[in-house]
Amino acid sequence: MDTPVQVTVFTGFLGAGKSTIILDLIQRLRRTVPGYKVALLKNEFGDVEVDSLLAKESAIEVTEMLNGCLCCVLVGQMQNALQEIRDTYHPDRIIIESSGSAFPAPIAWQIRQLEPVFHLDSIATVIDVLNFRGYEDTSYTAKMQAQYTDLILLNKHELASERELDLVLDHVYELNEDTPKVKYSSDLDLDLLFGIDTRLFAAADDAVRLGAATPLGSPSTHDPDLAAGAHMQNEVDLLAVEAAADDDRTLPSRQALELFLASLDKDRVYRVKGVVQATTEDTASPWIVNHAFGRSTLIPLTHAASVLQYDGVRVRLTVMGIGLATLAQTFRDWFGPGTTVSVHEAHRHH
Repeated sequence: MDTPVQVTVFTGFLGAGKSTIILDLIQRLRRTVPGYKVALLKNEFGDVEVDSLLAKESAIEVTEMLNGCLCCVLVGQMQNALQEIRDTYHPDRIIIESSGSAFPAPIAWQIRQLEPVFHLDSIATVIDVLNFRGYEDTSYTAKMQAQYTDLILLNKHELASERELDLVLDHVYELNEDTPKVKYSSDLDLDLLFGIDTRLFAAADDAVRLGAATPLGSPSTHDPDLAAGAHMQNEVDLLAVEAAADDDRTLPSRQALELFLASLDKDRVYRVKGVVQATTEDTASPWIVNHAFGRSTLIPLTHAASVLQYDGVRVRLTVMGIGLATLAQTFRDWFGPGTTVSVHEAHRHH
């Protein structure tokens, strides 16, 4: 019998830094274990696969699920995605990066249904130390992610004061007293994350109780009103900002774009991601925009296939946060004529 493909699942609220950590871990695994193959399965929230663009810049193979939450994907769909990765790349391990909307139980249960071809090794939750106390109050999903995990990775801790870190830890311990909590750094022992052989959601009755699965013999459905279904799409607003390339339209400079992003209220705008054409020294080029809670990173888009994919695009952004309807005009005005902004308001659970 073939050796099962090990699967590690990363969860965490949007903007927590999952992608940055995963890309770092993949590169470290490649250096530490020569010949060890790792593939990444992602699902993005919105229409712009920004994190995959970043992964491709690092020559990492990615299979993408857009506009869907992995915890709501039927078993057959996830099975197809995992099987495609297995058949195409023959990896030793697959890392699944769920969107910020994903509750881990349904994902774990679906993977367990695919054993022995695939084996659920571990679930890790990334917590943004700088912003956790802000979104914890409004996000049921963020709380559940912190409760059901094998390891809690504290990210951005180096940017927080000791007092802020202590306050966040107090909140996290209230949610989950027993799970190990570690500060993430680029020298974190890989054995803390891999080779855990998790027992989370191993029992069918636990999965059913948490809304992760239906009893045997029942239709494979997922009720969005179950506890496992209180997803981020019910907790945040979305803006889809788009504009086609226009030779008559003056493009913003990279510096101006950075200043605009910095002006956004981080208590309302949680995340902005996408691709924007901007100039540096009068030369226009596409830039990957990755903005979370007031902090922005702009990375030049250089991967040939990605550049071709965004040829003819002046702006394509997904904005996530709360109370965003009133900001739609702000984005239209800033990016100018020809810019469309679609508003998708949250339907929050109370």
